[in-house]
Amino acid sequence: MTLLRRRYRDQLVELLDQMLATESAAFDAARDAVAGALAADHLVYVAGSGHSHLLAEEAFYRAGGIAPAQAILEPDLMLHLGAQRSTLIERETGRAEKVIANYPVEAGDVVFIASNSGRNAYPIEMALAAKARGATTIAITSLQHARAITSRHASGKLLYQVTDIVLDNCGEYGDAAIPIAGRNVKMGPTSTIAGVFIINTVIGEAVEQLAARGINIDVYQSANMQGTEAQSEAMIARWQPRIRGL
Repeated sequence: MTLLRRRYRDQLVELLDQMLATESAAFDAARDAVAGALAADHLVYVAGSGHSHLLAEEAFYRAGGIAPAQAILEPDLMLHLGAQRSTLIERETGRAEKVIANYPVEAGDVVFIASNSGRNAYPIEMALAAKARGATTIAITSLQHARAITSRHASGKLLYQVTDIVLDNCGEYGDAAIPIAGRNVKMGPTSTIAGVFIINTVIGEAVEQLAARGINIDVYQSANMQGTEAQSEAMIARWQPRIRGL
């Protein structure tokens, strides 16, 4: 049998190619929404719970990432305070409204909400709360998974049904994609890698689009490169009044 590393690599390449083939319109819509927000001096927010927090962190204070990106982070929904606990909390009604109240989301902003299943209360209510504030909402989710389950939210809806734009990560039901020989289990999840590709591609294309119009958005370079300290410090100083956690 082919080594798992090769099968996993092939699965990821196939998935990324599928996204490029099927999600072109969604990528364009997300790019244009982000470009419009940045051009008007608005912010790009990224929210998630559990492992989807990784996508929020990927967008935030990142080498090659934009300065006007704000991760919406909630420790209770991350894994370090109790993994099983975070799973239960993301099902709680009302949690998202309490979290988003700590961030000045407003009309003109863009809010990405990442959730592979999109079935729990937190991502659904985060999208609804962002929309109520006038922001454009973008789901990063697996439609194959979402269409195989029911919602845990009182509305009966899933994340992809309540956002303005939906980017399908093209992952399979259950996320794990690589069968293990001799076992009735799969490993090799794809949602994080796909989500990182989506976030960086959409934001990168938006910045490129604006550059062609003569609009330059602050982009972080690695703090560990030679001679970048002064530039990084100046950029942080510009954005600290608006970006929480810098």
